[in-house]
Order: sequence, then C-alpha cells, then structure tokens
Amino acid sequence: MIINILASALGFFLGAKLLSGVKEHNFVVSLFIAIIVAILSVTLGSFLKIITLGLLAHGLFVLFLDAILILIADWFVKDFEVKNFWWALALAFIVSLVESAVRYLL
Repeated sequence: MIINILASALGFFLGAKLLSGVKEHNFVVSLFIAIIVAILSVTLGSFLKIITLGLLAHGLFVLFLDAILILIADWFVKDFEVKNFWWALALAFIVSLVESAVRYLL
C-alpha cells in the first residue's frame, strides 16, 4: 500500500515536471495528491465503475476515471493545479506508466 502511494506520488511529481498544464510545488504536494486520489478512488471510483460498466474498454475507461479523480483532487489541494480535463488525462497516463514500472521492478 505504501509503495503504491509512493509510486503514484512519483508519477504525479514527474507528470508535473513534464506537462505544462500541471503545476505543483514539491514532492510533498505530490504525496498529498496521491493520498487524496487513493481515497477518492476507493470512495468514488467504485461507484463510477459500477454505474458505467459497459461504456468503454475497461483500461481506457479507468484512465478517464483517474482523470476525473485528479480534477477533484485539484479542487481540494490549493498547491496543485491542472488546467483542464486533457491535462488531467495526460497526467493519469503518466502516473499509470510510473506505477506499472514500479510494480514491474518489484
């Protein structure tokens, strides 16, 4: 669990450095965002997956859900800013890549 949150935080940190539409101040903010998104994913993510189960391919749809959760987390944390949905989707993709790489290495 802790490794997953740290991997997500690393993904958010790298995504903020690579994407001009995502801004955050430091790694602590990335860690806080990773925790917020994990909590939102547990609470809202399950509900959203149930009500929209058959709409899109599962993998692509999870990225869209993650982008929505990132935008909600943006609303909660003042030191984290995502310009629009497309930047959130790009950030969700980068976070997914980093999490997969960390899981592969472990």
